[in-house]
Amino acid sequence: MTEVPAFTSRTDYAASLLRQEILSGKMEPGDLLAESAVAVRLGVSRVPVREALFTLEREGFVEFSGTGRAFVKALSPQDFDELYTLRLALEPLAARLASPSVTCDARLLEKNIKDTNRAKTMLDVTRLDLEFHEIILEASGNGRLLKLWRSMRGELELWLGRLHRRHQVQKLDTRAETMRSHQTIVDCFKQQTPAACESLMRKHITGWREWLPVLPEGE
Repeated sequence: MTEVPAFTSRTDYAASLLRQEILSGKMEPGDLLAESAVAVRLGVSRVPVREALFTLEREGFVEFSGTGRAFVKALSPQDFDELYTLRLALEPLAARLASPSVTCDARLLEKNIKDTNRAKTMLDVTRLDLEFHEIILEASGNGRLLKLWRSMRGELELWLGRLHRRHQVQKLDTRAETMRSHQTIVDCFKQQTPAACESLMRKHITGWREWLPVLPEGE
C-alpha cells in the first residue's frame, strides 16, 4: 500500500499521481480508470479517487462514458485542430500586447530556457514549454486572454506531451528545437516591434500545427 504524504489531501494526492502517469505516457489514451482498482493501487478509499477523477475531467485529462466509467482522454485530430485554432487566436495577440512590457519579464523567459536545458525528462520539457507561453500570456496584461488560455492548458499539455515523446523518438532533438525557437522569441521581444513579435508568435504556433502528422490518429 502506498503511503499518502501527510502534507496533502488524499484527493490532491490521487489527482497528482494520476495526472503524472497520464502526462508521462505511463497510462495510454483510452485506458480505463476503475475507481476500485485505482483506490487499491494508491492506498486510499474510492471517495478521493472519484473526486480526483472529477478534477482531472475538468482539467481535460479524463473523460467519462455514458455509464459513468472514467478513461484517459484520447484527443483526436479534430481536438488538436480546435486547440490549434484557439492558440493561433490568443497567443500572437498576447505576444503583441506583452512586447512593450516584456523587458521586466525577459528574465523569467531566459530562466525558463535555462531550466529547459537542465530538464531531466521529456515531461519536464513539455511543462516548461507551456510555462514559457504562460509567462507571455501573463505579461500581456489581459486577464481574459490568460483565463481562456489556462482553460485549455490541461489538454494542451496532454497533446504536447504526446507530440514531444513521439518527436523525440523519431528525431532526438525536441529539447534543442524548443530552446532554439523560444530563444528566438525572447530575442524578438528585446529587439523588435510589437507587430514583429505578433508575427513571430503566429509563425511559432503554425509550426506546432505541422507536428500533427508525427502523431498517428487516435493517439
